[in-house]
Amino acid sequence: MNLVEVWFGIIERQAIRRGTFVSVRELIGKIREFINSWNNRKHPFIWTKTPDEILAKINRKRKLTSTPRH
Repeated sequence: MNLVEVWFGIIERQAIRRGTFVSVRELIGKIREFINSWNNRKHPFIWTKTPDEILAKINRKRKLTSTPRH
């Protein structure tokens, strides 16, 4: 998965899910507040799987989606 997708998923779950925003400006402010807070407690993404495990999972999914079912 692309890290950009991971990042937007984190923002969605931690900053805007179930939020009520009366304007786009308010939504942008909430996202900006989250990003500033994230940057203040900087920590890298930590991979929990080896590259071989990740690639094996990708290959399994490719096989499942490329096999036609009739």
